[in-house]
Amino acid sequence: MQFGFTLKPDHPYTRTVELARRAEAAGFDYGWIFDSHVIWRDPYPLLTVMAQATERMRLGTCVTNPATREPSVTASLLAVLNEMSGGRMDLGIGRGDSARRVLGKPPTTMATLEEAIGVIKGLVEGRAVEYEGAELSLPWTGRHTLPVWVAGYGPMALAMTGRIADGVILQLADPDLVRWFVGQVREAEAAAGRPPGSVRIQAAAPAHVGDRELCRERTRWFPALVSNHVVDLVNKYPREQLPDALTVYVRDRTGYDYLHHAEVGSSNAAFVGDDVTDRFCVLGSPDEHVAKLRELADAGVDQFNIYLMNGDEEDLLDVYGTDIIPALREVRAGR
Repeated sequence: MQFGFTLKPDHPYTRTVELARRAEAAGFDYGWIFDSHVIWRDPYPLLTVMAQATERMRLGTCVTNPATREPSVTASLLAVLNEMSGGRMDLGIGRGDSARRVLGKPPTTMATLEEAIGVIKGLVEGRAVEYEGAELSLPWTGRHTLPVWVAGYGPMALAMTGRIADGVILQLADPDLVRWFVGQVREAEAAAGRPPGSVRIQAAAPAHVGDRELCRERTRWFPALVSNHVVDLVNKYPREQLPDALTVYVRDRTGYDYLHHAEVGSSNAAFVGDDVTDRFCVLGSPDEHVAKLRELADAGVDQFNIYLMNGDEEDLLDVYGTDIIPALREVRAGR
């Protein structure tokens, strides 16, 4: 199993650098940053300093979108960062949640997302692409590949991911739900004629070590964040097409304030119970983390990506580096 971490860029850039260095020393393989440019700091200057501060860790957005970020601009940014980092950039991308909604706009369409992925990946990898009636190329790039991870839960998103992406980002750590989503990705992968396992599986969720009650209070914000996507799914698909374990908990949800997005103690999480917090996050003692991560690996997870924004971030990186990553490094994802 590989390990990543995601930062919410709400702190000085110097701390971003310090956390990236500490994570790499602890054995983390990926460093990701949220992209919601109004709520928090812009991710690309931070990815630049992270690239300068690290040597082997791969870096990327978790996640950007093709509406607030025009695809050719994103491609040029990532191509330059690939030059600076020795080819260590990944693209995490979705339809847009907080970055769009805080502007009063909805997420973009799946068709727009799929087109943007082709444009960004093609340009970064040195190919000519056609976009909005123009033929484009970046003649100065092409030395490095750009792995693309798509964030999504819906049948259309997972089908598209299985066809064209290198990885999927599933924002939860419930092994049963992950297994359900992975099955859809594998079916789409096979239908596209791709070899089994072409799409890597990432489970992205908060982790916290310590007393269970404290862990719950530090991470209860996460199921509230996920609820935004669940509500979109419920409004688009018949409920019988979605598992109750994913949808039931949003029935008492009354609203969501994006200015308090991914915030410990936010009133956004008032409707979230202990059970869903336990299922969606990784909580408790180091041994409990190892046990749950083994379940996630068995469900098909290749990378566990910690949403590192619950407080005590340095301590969590250290515990993972000493007690958890070594215990799981040789564990392979179930197929």
